[in-house]
Parts: sequence; structure tokens; C-alpha cells
Amino acid sequence: MIIREIRMEDAENLLILIKEVESTAAFLLMEPRERKTSLEQQQKQIEQINTKKNSTIFVAEKNGKLVGYLFVIGGSAKRTKHTAYLVIGILQEYRGKGIGTNLFDHATCWAKTHNISRLELTVVTANEAGVALYQKSGFDVEGTKRNSLIINDRAYDEYYMSKLL
Repeated sequence: MIIREIRMEDAENLLILIKEVESTAAFLLMEPRERKTSLEQQQKQIEQINTKKNSTIFVAEKNGKLVGYLFVIGGSAKRTKHTAYLVIGILQEYRGKGIGTNLFDHATCWAKTHNISRLELTVVTANEAGVALYQKSGFDVEGTKRNSLIINDRAYDEYYMSKLL
């Protein structure tokens, strides 16, 4: 397993990976087939992230195939440049194998060298595996965003979680 930062030539495979993760994960923001991102839009997003000193994308690669990602999206205002919002996704068959922990470890090390002192994310409270991963990676619950998402006609709460570096 290799964890590395994204490269422009990964754009198409990243887009495929994101759509596949969204098709099998019950608690992500986007529903299956809802994302309409084009290859050109994905390339532009990678390009924009690569120009920011406080943002990056990590990918997990196994046998030449992308199997996971972790977006680190740095704050854009002067007062939030020390923060980064995280979004993670791992192919279903690779979940529970340490890839998420590995991605978070890389992001934490990277953040410390890029003047980021706060990592944050949200997670559906019913996503027990996700909550456990984030807590294992040093994140604490800061609050609850009530009725944050409607999934299959049911309201779900989300936790706001953060990790101070």
C-alpha cells in the first residue's frame, strides 16, 4: 500500500474512485450517481488544490489502483488558514484494513509542516465505523449538527469533530 499526494495524471482515476465510493457508502454527502463532475472539472480542482499551501489530496494506491482518498482543504480566509477540512473515502472492500488510519497519519504529518494547527470534519452520528476511525486518529466531538442530512427519507445528525495539532 502506498500513500502519496495526488498527481494531475490521477484525475480520471480519482473521479472514478470517488464515484465508486459514493455508490457503496451509506453516509456520504452525495448519493450514488448524483455527482456530475467532469474529468475537466476534476483536473481543475486538483490544479486549484495544488496551488494552495494549506491544501492537498492524499491517495491510497494498491497494485497501481487508487483505493482511497483524503482531501485536505485549507481555510481560505486569513483567520482560517490554520485550519483544514477533511473528506475521506475508501473503496468498500478495502475498509477496515488500516488505510484510513494511514491516510490520517499522513495528513497529520503534512499539516504540521504546513502551518495547520486544526483539522476538522463532519460525520453522520450513525456511522459507527467512521466515528471510531476518527476518534482513533485523535479527533474529538465538538458538537452535533442536528437533522443535517436526509438519507432515504430519514433525518440524520452529524458530529462536528476536530483534532488540534
